Amino acid sequence: MTEIWTEKYRPKRLDEVINQEHVVERLKAWVKSKSIPHMIFAGPAGTGKTTLALCLAHELYGDHWRENFLETNASDERGIEVVRGKIKDFARTKPIGAEFKIIFLDEADSLTPEAQQALRRTIEQFSSIARFILSCNYSNRIIEPIQSRAAVFRFKTFSQQDIEKQLKHIAKKEGLQLEPDGLEAIWELSEGDMRRAINLLQACSAKKKIDAKTVYEIASEAKPEDVQKMLELAAKGRFSEARSLLLDMLFHQGLSGDDIIRAIHRQLDSLEIPEELKPELLEKTAEIEFRLNQGGSPDIQLSALLAYFVKNKNRFEE
Repeated sequence: MTEIWTEKYRPKRLDEVINQEHVVERLKAWVKSKSIPHMIFAGPAGTGKTTLALCLAHELYGDHWRENFLETNASDERGIEVVRGKIKDFARTKPIGAEFKIIFLDEADSLTPEAQQALRRTIEQFSSIARFILSCNYSNRIIEPIQSRAAVFRFKTFSQQDIEKQLKHIAKKEGLQLEPDGLEAIWELSEGDMRRAINLLQACSAKKKIDAKTVYEIASEAKPEDVQKMLELAAKGRFSEARSLLLDMLFHQGLSGDDIIRAIHRQLDSLEIPEELKPELLEKTAEIEFRLNQGGSPDIQLSALLAYFVKNKNRFEE
């Protein structure tokens, strides 16, 4: 069975972690002192929150890390029962070869307010033998009594350099020919999410030579050049040609309205139009995205966006 690359190439030690230096440095100091506080890891998906918690467990417990580390996902079990049952049962057992064990609660901002209150009481009750690490996308969704008991770390998305370095390393290990345009395409689509970048590389690995065309086909994402051409045609007042490209992406390439609106958003900055018009176009794009999320027809809504471009043709040429 083929191993998932995000697990295969996941760092095991803090020294192997790239990016998040501000967090790694603090964790290393705590590992040296053999004492850590409760923590909140906050930031976007794919930025290494789970990886750092696992690295910390490996550093502290060595071969006994599995016995002293519990990982649970609050988005799957978000009610009060998971706190009263699974988490409390693990917290009350004695650590093996250590002074405390670690409970890692992923997507903790999905817990209901009642479950968070129960978690606060559990944290208070078992602080002598357990440390809690809460991972979340938005720390403001964690109740204040928990935030005040924890050290909060903000995780940032990975830079292009970090993602490209890791992808080149994996490609070399797996015997893949990763073309520069393919590397650029994965970076663009990952938007700083390392997990998504690695998963996309693995999805493309059926072909030994990975270029931009392969990446966009596998990812089922709109090609930047198609979206760019569509917007340029609309900005020149050529509505029929622009809409023909739109319909090709929707019905022949099988892209969703959400795929196309995200691609449009990425391309707006590179459009050769007056800078003062770009905020207005971003606002209009956001409005169309909202309508799509409310169930609007992709064909009608995206055509309306193109019509807005055509209507403002003269302003674009100023």
